[in-house]
Amino acid sequence: MSSLSHSPTPNDLTITPRDVRFGREDRQGRWWLNGDPIASAFHTALSVTFPKGEAMFIEAVKAHREGVPDKLAREIRAFTQQEVIHSREHVVFNRKAAEAGYDLSELEADVDQVMGLIKARPPIVNLMATIALEHYTAMMAAVMLKDPRMYEGAEEEWAALWKWHAIEEIEHKGVAYDTWLHATKDWSRFRRWRAKSLMMLLVTTRFWPRRVKGMKALLRQDGLTGWRVSARIWWYLLGSPGILRRSFFPWLAYFMPGFHPWNHDDRALIGKYESDYADAVLTAQSSAPELAAAAA
Repeated sequence: MSSLSHSPTPNDLTITPRDVRFGREDRQGRWWLNGDPIASAFHTALSVTFPKGEAMFIEAVKAHREGVPDKLAREIRAFTQQEVIHSREHVVFNRKAAEAGYDLSELEADVDQVMGLIKARPPIVNLMATIALEHYTAMMAAVMLKDPRMYEGAEEEWAALWKWHAIEEIEHKGVAYDTWLHATKDWSRFRRWRAKSLMMLLVTTRFWPRRVKGMKALLRQDGLTGWRVSARIWWYLLGSPGILRRSFFPWLAYFMPGFHPWNHDDRALIGKYESDYADAVLTAQSSAPELAAAAA
């Protein structure tokens, strides 16, 4: 019996690509998130990873879609469309950060180095990395949407972008994992658990240090350096709003036998915001050609 027979992905889940465009005519303040250099740097450093990172997620999932059930095939198509749009909008966000005066070349070089390492690995390893990183994006998305203070005082257009991205990350959080279950259906449960757990540990040892490194690179361009800045970074991650701290138990759940992203159904978070983007919902008939091509 396929591992997908036991997948807790909701049968009534709908993954809805929303073709939204943000900030084309807007400028971006250097400290666009409530005048807070630390919060702004965290989001900008994270955003730099998205265009190439999400392209990798798409390719990793598509490489293992042969023979998947029809429902998962439809979800992979919607996942791909969402990720293509996310990449497009974060290209714009990153360009606006550059126009605000930030040199992103150091952060982009770091992403290129990681992508180079990934391309040298077998496709199943890339899928393992994808399910770990998709869990990270879903964890952080939940934190971002649960805390109404997260984007208080932020420039409206960019706050909207991050909320939109977060709801779609929650919505498609099980697609890569279900693809992984399909791709490893002939593996033993222990082999699957060991492989994904080791990959999550490896990803974690690199994820947070690289985000902190990227934040410091941006803050240095604002003349903010030294131990006080480092302390403020770690307070942001561990204290308030505490994105790293509040992600710990969801991260730990990844290592539990029987883990699946949809063991915790947090679609209520989507419902809080999805009406804001109802007019941008893509249908099969209205999908832009480039999105349809990417999903093919």
